[in-house]
Amino acid sequence: MTQPPSHPSLADGVADAIGFVGGALAGFWLGQWLGMDIFAPGYGTPALVGIALVGLGGGLGLHAARRWQTSRRNKPSKD
Repeated sequence: MTQPPSHPSLADGVADAIGFVGGALAGFWLGQWLGMDIFAPGYGTPALVGIALVGLGGGLGLHAARRWQTSRRNKPSKD
């Protein structure tokens, strides 16, 4: 028997948002630790690398949140 298509739920959206924001903050703080201030005046190399770290962290956080959601969906129920 086939299962109905899964539609995004509020929990999926919240998990995606938490993963993205958490990853972006991790990228921001990694950049700060490395001395790359994204709010520095101008668009120098350190600022651009810091911005890239924020984007990369946000993407990785979103990917991790979606993998977590998929693993929770595929677990057999305890019933």
